[in-house]
Amino acid sequence: MFRSLRRALCAAAAALLLILAGVGAQTVHADPAAPEDRAAAPGAGYWHTSGRQMLDAAGQPVRIAGINWFGFETANYTPHGLWARDYKSMIDQMKSLGYNTIRLPYSDDLFKSGTVPNSIDFSGGKNADLQGLGSLQIMDRIVAYAGQVGLKVVLDRHRPDAAGQSALWYTSAVPESTWIANLKALATRYKGNPTVVGIDLHNEPHDPACWGCGDTTRDWRLAAQRAGNAVLSVNPELLIFVEGVQTFNGVSGWWGGNLMGVAQYPVQLDVPNRVVYSAHDYATSVAQQSWFSDPSFPANMPGIWDKYWGYIFKQNIAPVWVGEFGTTLQSTIDQKWLAALVSYLRPTGTYGADSISWTFWSWNPNSGDTGGILKDDWTTVDTVKDGYLASVKAPGFPSGGGDPGDPGDPGGGTAACTAAYTVSSDWGGGFNAEVKVTNSGTVALKSWKTTWTWPGAQKVTSMWNASYTQSGATVTAANADHNGALAVGGSASFGFGGAPGGGGAPTVSCTAT
Repeated sequence: MFRSLRRALCAAAAALLLILAGVGAQTVHADPAAPEDRAAAPGAGYWHTSGRQMLDAAGQPVRIAGINWFGFETANYTPHGLWARDYKSMIDQMKSLGYNTIRLPYSDDLFKSGTVPNSIDFSGGKNADLQGLGSLQIMDRIVAYAGQVGLKVVLDRHRPDAAGQSALWYTSAVPESTWIANLKALATRYKGNPTVVGIDLHNEPHDPACWGCGDTTRDWRLAAQRAGNAVLSVNPELLIFVEGVQTFNGVSGWWGGNLMGVAQYPVQLDVPNRVVYSAHDYATSVAQQSWFSDPSFPANMPGIWDKYWGYIFKQNIAPVWVGEFGTTLQSTIDQKWLAALVSYLRPTGTYGADSISWTFWSWNPNSGDTGGILKDDWTTVDTVKDGYLASVKAPGFPSGGGDPGDPGDPGGGTAACTAAYTVSSDWGGGFNAEVKVTNSGTVALKSWKTTWTWPGAQKVTSMWNASYTQSGATVTAANADHNGALAVGGSASFGFGGAPGGGGAPTVSCTAT
């Protein structure tokens, strides 16, 4: 295979400490007067599969539209970026951008007694409740807060140890028995907590790993069955995410991206309706592949994806989750590749949850060959990269969409909203703030916009989760594509940076449609 390893940059002891941009989570508040038989928002409880779809506990289809946040698998033994920001603020920001799931890579080092998480900043109250905790306890806190704001989590056994990825699911230092024991320990740890919907058994199996060859030392499909059944023996509610290999019948692709063998050798587990197949796909910023130089590129890409993994979805065999895909977006080829892949994943507005699920690589800016959704300051959003994903983002869990069961006024009701402006930090030369918009009317909203006027010379320097215009001291900010729809009582937040500081909090007006 031609692909290089992603080079996660290690956290330096002198990492820059940044002023935290507080970003609120998009939330939906339940109507206490709602009928008891009203359907719950999609995503509740544990999930299972039916054909190519994932279904929640109520049988409603759901789509993972998420982000990878790495670090537990490195020698920091905790998600990266905690040297710059509070973990809750980052999860809030993920939520506010429209991501509904976090894929958390980890290594088996987390289970060793000598493992100590490092490079976490506790100054100014940041990450205060992580002080003194071990890595698994930090994972507990991240899972708990993700669940609190409505996100789901998929745990990803990324590496056997912090030294690097492995072709097979075991090494001489970490045998299969340790791999399975640790998978079972995590499944037991989060039993009864449906925030953790499943486990990705091993990241990117590649040559000499095979699929269906029958050699128990190399056959990843058989190993996935052994591990999947072990996990389900202690927590039968979990989804089992199974990645592909590199080569099947002499045809090679990305590490973990070749699922051609599923057609002949499907993964069969003791508990039915639990398998989700996971592919990884990358662009030229990771490595060159023959299809990028095909004269028909990018029109040839749907056929490539059909061959390697898309057929599983199209033939209704099982759900497909593209667990990793990413790019620096520096080359025209990469830009065309990402646009084509997003289209192939089936835009949410057209197909809803009957779509291919995904988690983008990565949230972190320090992925050496892809970069991330965040820029190097660990706060500013790469709006171009994030913008490519807008059409395939799903509503959060719970959904922020309108509720067809709302009793509302049969004559149409009243569309109204309120907005609250909060300064989260101010250092004189600049400031960060957020605006929380709440549907205060009697009908669901399709969109909203806010307006305020500063008393001084403040200017917006960056904004996330809304678009804006500024004329003099007056700013008008309108919803992004993913957070305009609000149920009655529901809320969405957007954040921004400005300069200079010292402007206080102006009154904000809100207009709803």
